[in-house]
Amino acid sequence: MSKTHLPIPCPPHPTYDIKGVINAALEEDAGGVGDVTTLATISTETKAKATFLAKADGVVAGLGVVDLVFELVDKDLEVKWFVKDGDRVKPGLILGEVFGSARGILVAERVALNFMQRMSGVATATAAMVAAAASSGSKTKVLETRKTVPGLRLLDKWAVLIGGGYNHRLGLYDMMMIKDNHIAAAGGITAAVERAEAYIAGQNLGNMPIEVETRTMEELDEILNILKASRNPDGSSSSHVTRVMLDNMTKKDASASDGIDVSMLEVAVKKIDGLVDSEASGNVTLATVKKIAATGVTFVSVGALTHSVMALDISLNVETQA
Repeated sequence: MSKTHLPIPCPPHPTYDIKGVINAALEEDAGGVGDVTTLATISTETKAKATFLAKADGVVAGLGVVDLVFELVDKDLEVKWFVKDGDRVKPGLILGEVFGSARGILVAERVALNFMQRMSGVATATAAMVAAAASSGSKTKVLETRKTVPGLRLLDKWAVLIGGGYNHRLGLYDMMMIKDNHIAAAGGITAAVERAEAYIAGQNLGNMPIEVETRTMEELDEILNILKASRNPDGSSSSHVTRVMLDNMTKKDASASDGIDVSMLEVAVKKIDGLVDSEASGNVTLATVKKIAATGVTFVSVGALTHSVMALDISLNVETQA
């Protein structure tokens, strides 16, 4: 089957098993017994055509996951798409069709829609955030976070890519992120960074990147001093710190038309001055992201893209065939 409907590949992960996730969802539905309603009312010989129909405006995503759902239920089911991941859709648009055993289609229906509706919701929210950030004229990139549904991490992050965003770290293994609790437990930013650098060297982790969270100008100055001291004569750096998070360096401001005061963030971005990447976190919404992006920050991270997603309304209409 052609994969032209999947222009954006799933992000790589060393252990994630998409088929395993789908099988778990199917078994959750079947409960070790099966679809008793379908078994009782639909004969094994009955064939059907099912049509995916968009019922809301949005960005469609998850077509590859839907392919796998139907394949795992019944390898003889045939799926045909008229759209591709990342396409904008409107109510009434036919997205695709499924042909084959009516029993197989009905068993797969809800699981397929659950994945597709959620991923499309994430992609839709991401696309809106990306567009709002871009309206500032900056090159700020939109990231999600690890605030994902347990078990659906990679699918959520795939949907963000489909929506035009970028991935933050996939897990705890691919980037060190020194946050407030690490800093407190280690005895400060300097101690935490020194331990992280030593661990990378001792474990031969190569170019493992480090991000450091800062909440105040004093913390920002501390990490910037560390970074400046790590500069080599040729301009390269011996530090693995590649990004500084500027956490909650914006304030809600009811007197501002966009409801946000970014003055502290502006100062922080100027202080960093391109030494490393910067990431704004906190108070990032559709209403505020334009002003936040206009500061020139490298990234904005938005937990709501995955932890507060509204599923895109999509239906699957089944018709039996003679």
